[in-house]
Amino acid sequence: MLRLLFWIALIAAAVWFWRKFKRPADASRPTPSEQNAPPMVRCAHCGVHLPRDRALSLQQQWYCSQGHLEQGPGSQDR
Repeated sequence: MLRLLFWIALIAAAVWFWRKFKRPADASRPTPSEQNAPPMVRCAHCGVHLPRDRALSLQQQWYCSQGHLEQGPGSQDR
């Protein structure tokens, strides 16, 4: 019985070490979607994040829509 527990613990430790050392290599490579991701900006009115190429800019602030641009900065204490 003790021998069986020893082998189970040894196999579990080997699997754990294998996964631990394999994971950083996979996580360190950026995916193709991460490489081509556009810069994100935050709407000065509602706080929503959106791609900078879809945002509207006024006086160094970004807005997600024409309506929010017209309303100006809002309270962002959320």
